[in-house]
Amino acid sequence: MDSDPLLPGFRFYPTEEELVSFYLYHKIRGTRTNLDRVIPVVDIYDYNPWDLPEFAGELCRQDNEQWFFFIPRQEREARGGRPNRLTTEGYWKATGSPGEVYSSTDHTVIGRKRTMVFYIGRAPNGHKTVWKMNEYKALYAPSDHASSSSSTPIVHPRVREGLSICRLYKRSRTLRAFDRRPFSDTAAAANFQQYYDSQPAMAAAPTDQWSLDSSSSGRRSGGAPPPENENNPAESEAWWNSEDFDFSDL
Repeated sequence: MDSDPLLPGFRFYPTEEELVSFYLYHKIRGTRTNLDRVIPVVDIYDYNPWDLPEFAGELCRQDNEQWFFFIPRQEREARGGRPNRLTTEGYWKATGSPGEVYSSTDHTVIGRKRTMVFYIGRAPNGHKTVWKMNEYKALYAPSDHASSSSSTPIVHPRVREGLSICRLYKRSRTLRAFDRRPFSDTAAAANFQQYYDSQPAMAAAPTDQWSLDSSSSGRRSGGAPPPENENNPAESEAWWNSEDFDFSDL
């Protein structure tokens, strides 16, 4: 019998809610002892992103799309300073605005999300790479810190700063990045992707090459209008295929 605990096709693919409400909460509270098999504790800033997959949990180490880690709080961050996100080859830079993770049961906010991109070199002259990371932090539930002498609800829940969880991945140009559902026709998907990748950026249409007026359904400026002969459609088709109408002008 194969000693591998996972059969082919099985993957660790949690939602953001599951990462925060189950894995991060249980890790913070110490109520689960086997989480390291899936998500180990790693100070990811001690390594470059391309070195991190080998430290992934044993049950998802073979994944070639994404990897998960618990990140301990840095000492300088605990003293009120900013976290040090420098590595030996570059640095992580936050991008966009922080997002929120919601519970699917009562739609309350249960976590905070921050997206970061890895740059090679040193700021401000670093070069952007394909490596990205989503960092999640849990929020205190109202019952965790509500005063027994007050029933006033907590309007702004505090963030649990002791530990965070991250999803490490590489930016993908595929149409279905992080989508487990494959195309039904693999060959068609490959052909479409190849066509998609080969297309240049779309340029603005040259508006001075085409005009519409009330006397005809449409004509090219400086050219003859299309023949309106319903009894001879071949004549109309010949006009559209002639040099008088050049699709490159559109």
